[in-house]
Amino acid sequence: MRVAYLLSTAIACTLAIGNYPPHLSQAVQLRDGKVYFTQPPRLEEVVTTYKDVYVWGATYYFTVSVPETAGEPLQKIAINQREGADYIRFDLKDSKAFEGTRSERGQQIGLKDTTSDRKTKTVSLTFDPPLPPGKIVTIGLKPRRNPSVAGVYLFGVTAFPPGEKAHGQFLGYGRLQFYNFSNSIFPWY
Repeated sequence: MRVAYLLSTAIACTLAIGNYPPHLSQAVQLRDGKVYFTQPPRLEEVVTTYKDVYVWGATYYFTVSVPETAGEPLQKIAINQREGADYIRFDLKDSKAFEGTRSERGQQIGLKDTTSDRKTKTVSLTFDPPLPPGKIVTIGLKPRRNPSVAGVYLFGVTAFPPGEKAHGQFLGYGRLQFYNFSNSIFPWY
């Protein structure tokens, strides 16, 4: 009896302080069926290959890491332009995703679905297969061209686990700064 009590107390203490192995982590599912990550993915980096306005051929990279303790794989990413004077349209057929970072690219990740909603300024990408916990994914979006108005552009990034009732968890904002071409080369102009 005393051994059982000590064992149950040790397990309760271990779980209370969060000192348990990652494989014990499971997603949170509410009574209504909504699924959440136990620990949401993290937005690591957002960069562009060209920072001048009107430039063609740029790629915007969004890097997201999925922690070992996520509890669920990453099924979908939604990227929403929240701020910026010009609406940026993307060429979705040129969208790509790969494991790793922009500088350390790994295996290509299939995209089952890529959609754009002009009204909400949101691009959604669904991975096929979903990205398992413990991985890093980088998404490359190609704008038709960089914005025509210089300034700061903010992109809200939301992650979704698999499932019919998956709850999106907001990861934060990616910030891109665009400059007038003449001002970046000829600052006195």
